[in-house]
Amino acid sequence: MTKSDISEIKQLLSTPKKVVIVPHKNPDGDAIGSTLGLYHYLKNTAHEVTIIAPNDYPDFLKWMPAENLIVNFEFKNAQSLKLIEEAELIFTLDFNALHRTGAMATPLKNAKAIKIIIDHHQQPEDYATFMYSDVNMCSTCEMVYHFLEMLDATDAINQAIATCLYVGIMTDTGSFRFPSTTSTTHRVIAELIDKGANNSQIHNNIYDSNSYNKLQLLGRALNNLKVIPELHTAYITLTQNELNSHNFKKGDTEGVVNYGLSIKGVKFAVIFIEHQQEHIVKISLRSKGDFDVNALAREHFSGGGHINAAGGRSELNLEETITKFISILPSYKKELQS
Repeated sequence: MTKSDISEIKQLLSTPKKVVIVPHKNPDGDAIGSTLGLYHYLKNTAHEVTIIAPNDYPDFLKWMPAENLIVNFEFKNAQSLKLIEEAELIFTLDFNALHRTGAMATPLKNAKAIKIIIDHHQQPEDYATFMYSDVNMCSTCEMVYHFLEMLDATDAINQAIATCLYVGIMTDTGSFRFPSTTSTTHRVIAELIDKGANNSQIHNNIYDSNSYNKLQLLGRALNNLKVIPELHTAYITLTQNELNSHNFKKGDTEGVVNYGLSIKGVKFAVIFIEHQQEHIVKISLRSKGDFDVNALAREHFSGGGHINAAGGRSELNLEETITKFISILPSYKKELQS
């Protein structure tokens, strides 16, 4: 983002505006954390601000400051469309293409508001007036912190903002263990703690609120774990029936794919989750080192993301999807064995 961009954004924000903030569909900790962090800053500087989420999100995120004020597009469609139509500024956070918002894509595309992207995913679409895109950043929450730095507004960070941004950085870095975690990330985290983020309580709220059913589902997923040693690959499957039998709730499979990646010698891990309502198989891909799951997801599974973390989907059934996955693995043999 150029100095000229920042100057123009400062000018836009110098008077009260009607602002809408949007995360991607099926928002995670980084999406909710970044939107809420930005929400609190803009709200505290006299703007009329609404977060509109495309759909629901996990219960373990439903404790964050002002989370109860997020408008769900699926449940409050008419209100959401009116807010988008009347908005003067629209911030889109933690996604790189409007289709990532599902049914919100067309209303957002047609909106007259000035749009601002803050995102760290590869190959962003050119749909906004202002774009802050950095694929080297660990999270959109860290980018929101740096965005406030650019606006000379870090003094405005209070406990609510610090808490929200901490959540997204912590979850998107796997509690600071992924390669995207830098020394700058740790300095930002230190600032957020100094501003009031209770790191221990936040960790407990996110990771230590498991239900019995969620842990039973984890056991089922691990029982379904398969390893292909010669290709340093592990994969997990979960059928719709298995989800149903454990009273699956959104977020219950968050992070399960990382168990496959934790196996000694495994470089590439995938989880395939059957989703009969949408007639798709949802796919999460993770890797170590320089194995590019973003490229694989884009080429084979209509997805994308980052080098070491990506998502995708398959319109084949679960069995056919696994057959396809196993059939393409040999073409990556050299990269997986390097």
